[in-house]
Amino acid sequence: MTDLGFEDALTRLEQIVSQLETGNLPLEESLRLFEEGVALARRSAKYLAEAEKRIEILTKDETGGLGTQPFAWQPEDEA
Repeated sequence: MTDLGFEDALTRLEQIVSQLETGNLPLEESLRLFEEGVALARRSAKYLAEAEKRIEILTKDETGGLGTQPFAWQPEDEA
């Protein structure tokens, strides 16, 4: 699970939730899936927090202050 990307972790988490929602699993299997889901959720939250820190670093101005700007996405020109 350590080399699982963010999107893959979310996909697996969705699968786990779907399986648990059926209610057709034995208790031990449900607990195992629940533990895996909690680990995935924590890993995903950590990944998002790290991404937020990286964005803050990239958006600091020359004085070290953080500014806010509206995000305007512009697709790259295809050459």
